[in-house]
Amino acid sequence: MTSRRIPISVFFPCYNEEENVESLVQKTLKVLPRISDDYEVIVVNDGSIDKTAAIVESLANDNPKVRLVNHPINQGYGGALQSGFRAATKEWVFYTDGDGQFDITELPGLLDLIDQADIITCYRIERAEAGIRKLNSWAWSRLVNRLFKLNIRDVDCAFKLYKREIFENIEMYSRGALIDTEILSRAKKAGYTMIQKGVHHYPRRAGTQSGANLRVIFRAFKELFRLRKQIQSGK
Repeated sequence: MTSRRIPISVFFPCYNEEENVESLVQKTLKVLPRISDDYEVIVVNDGSIDKTAAIVESLANDNPKVRLVNHPINQGYGGALQSGFRAATKEWVFYTDGDGQFDITELPGLLDLIDQADIITCYRIERAEAGIRKLNSWAWSRLVNRLFKLNIRDVDCAFKLYKREIFENIEMYSRGALIDTEILSRAKKAGYTMIQKGVHHYPRRAGTQSGANLRVIFRAFKELFRLRKQIQSGK
């Protein structure tokens, strides 16, 4: 276990994660004291129609380290990440999805890399999903790496640690699945450095996957070439 201790904000974007969010927050509250004396846990409830917000409100009432950022209306995955990064107050900010497909106990292992880069962007050692989703992810990563010259093994892996100052110096516009590509591309252009690390990925145990529907995919492609044009023109 790392001996590093850092000020850190941890947040989870959540949409209808009533079956997952409490256990994820409680597990995180057990992990963070191992690596930090100054931490916060933020849940971004992105317009859930289940009990996600109520559960997090109860957790926040019991523990001042927990905060709820609530979107009354769903703003999309990119909108949820934007809110999480903007709400974070600590020197470092980490996020992972609220569906429990990553193991928060792997977070301390990232701290050994923070002297080497401004961003630790992880990749799934083995995706715990059907073959078509693996293929789609591989093809998407190949495309965005080619367009934005990123050389990132798993662009959309939801297990990343950033210096918070990055979000004071870059703009974020994407409201959809392109958000990871946008952040990494803009951070690279601004001169921030990145390092990669493998983490484990697990099957979803509860709730429903929402990120692979056709509407989300078409929106991502529509935004993709617009973003490339913006970055090339310095916007």
